[in-house]
Amino acid sequence: MPSDKPTHTISLYIPEKAQAKKVVERLVKLGEKRDRSVNYLVVEAILQYLDREGI
Repeated sequence: MPSDKPTHTISLYIPEKAQAKKVVERLVKLGEKRDRSVNYLVVEAILQYLDREGI
């Protein structure tokens, strides 16, 4: 049964400088290695950053 709670969505823009570092390709490779989605990896990275910043 669908939830009545709102779903939050974000979109990620990767600047050219970061694109040169092949961010997406590296995330895909790591996701395959860890059997996780790119979305999972990005959310985990954000959560770790927020925890480090004490937020």
